[in-house]
Amino acid sequence: MTGADTLPVSPRAVTFEPMTAEAAQSLGAALAQIDPWARYEYTGETLAAFLAGEEPGAQRFQIIVDGVLAGAIVIRSNWLRGSYLQFLGILPAFHRQGVGRSALLWFERGSEASGARNLWVVASDFNAGAQAFYERHGFARIGIIDGLVADGAGEILFRKRLTIG
Repeated sequence: MTGADTLPVSPRAVTFEPMTAEAAQSLGAALAQIDPWARYEYTGETLAAFLAGEEPGAQRFQIIVDGVLAGAIVIRSNWLRGSYLQFLGILPAFHRQGVGRSALLWFERGSEASGARNLWVVASDFNAGAQAFYERHGFARIGIIDGLVADGAGEILFRKRLTIG
């Protein structure tokens, strides 16, 4: 995946650009107010540090819609013969506008181009909206990982198999 890619999935212009420190700060504060991060009691500072961080194999992008900061996506490459969507956060003002769908398509196309066989993502067991979203886009439930993020909560692992060749 590269920065500054645009996809015509949403009726709006959706662009994926490398994460900046300013965007990480703004997004961390805003996303900490909504589930699943609010339920897990992540602070804005914790999310901002994660989004601004750098680590091998994990690319962080800000999602821009019509020139406005709308969310973040973090992709971990080379995870179980594919790519792992480690983080997808869309600000509420941009929900139900095709932005998430654009992000998944961009994730899938970039992963296919790198030769991935699988796409992976997890969604919290209490986050029915995220579960339905991933299933609508071809992801299948693989299993539940209890206590991954917090005791008493489970994370559902989803996989989408990619066609090779």
